[in-house]
Amino acid sequence: MRKKADASFEDQTRLVLQNIDACLAGAGVSRQHLVSVRVYVTDMNQWPTFNKIYGEWIGDFRPSRAVAGVAELHYGFALEVEAMALAPQA
Repeated sequence: MRKKADASFEDQTRLVLQNIDACLAGAGVSRQHLVSVRVYVTDMNQWPTFNKIYGEWIGDFRPSRAVAGVAELHYGFALEVEAMALAPQA
């Protein structure tokens, strides 16, 4: 069985964004509620690839975003994304 960390950068990016969608849905919010996104990548040469896929995913919404190049990530993944959303008050 192939490990997820062995997947291409593009596939890892799409998987991370799908996971964010699932977490947001579980909290009863959506991408429109994102206020901050932090991206960690092990190869900054992959940033244009991430940026393209992210742009297609996020659409017209523009939460604050930061990127950091890092030497290594847990389990050998090529990227990690932290996303923070603000849920509306009931």
